[in-house]
Amino acid sequence: MRRFLLFIIFLITVQGVFAQTDRDLIRQGNRLYAQHKYPDAEIAYRKAVAQNGNNSRALYNLGCALQKQHRDSDAINQYEQAVKSEPNAKVRSQAYYNMGVAYQTQKNYSEAIEAYKNCLRLNPRDNDARYNYVLCKRMQSQQKKNNGSNNKNNNDKNKNNNQNKQNQNNDQNKDKNQQNKNKDNGGQQNQQNGEMSKDNAEQLLQAAMNEEQQTEAKLKKAMQQPSSRSLDKNW
Repeated sequence: MRRFLLFIIFLITVQGVFAQTDRDLIRQGNRLYAQHKYPDAEIAYRKAVAQNGNNSRALYNLGCALQKQHRDSDAINQYEQAVKSEPNAKVRSQAYYNMGVAYQTQKNYSEAIEAYKNCLRLNPRDNDARYNYVLCKRMQSQQKKNNGSNNKNNNDKNKNNNQNKQNQNNDQNKDKNQQNKNKDNGGQQNQQNGEMSKDNAEQLLQAAMNEEQQTEAKLKKAMQQPSSRSLDKNW
């Protein structure tokens, strides 16, 4: 009888361990998340997803835990899955907002803009999303402008380098012709006014190159951080 009772107690204990539902695991993850134990919270959320792959709240919370660990790409994948099966518009809008912040951190402004637009479609009163949307539009425009300027500067630099080489070759040829002329005249004639010696040509070339480098140096504006409210409470 005693053995039988011990066996019953063992079964109850085992069933208790495996009786954790996906909701129980989410609550466990939320407690860990609130304690800033994001890797542990991630494990709990992953267990919840393993039990119920359609649990959008587990997917969303997993995305938050990953984003807190600066694993933005992984977080985005979880948010994308969450919005597919989440019926609550507020949760979907927050998932899109978090996606926008993740893309914005990666300076992927095109995707960030789309994410904020989706957020605002679901929640037009989200002022943080509206602010970040406008900011990303500006940063995208600046990014395109900088890329265009860099391409132009590279082209101009190559053109100037080729021109400098050509000028240097021309100056060297002039020096050789002048030296031959002076030699023919018994070395008595000096270089005519306006002629450039080889040393002078190299000095001017170096000065031109230094000036070019100074011209190319541009002040870069520090990228403004997105309006990143703390990730909303886990659901």
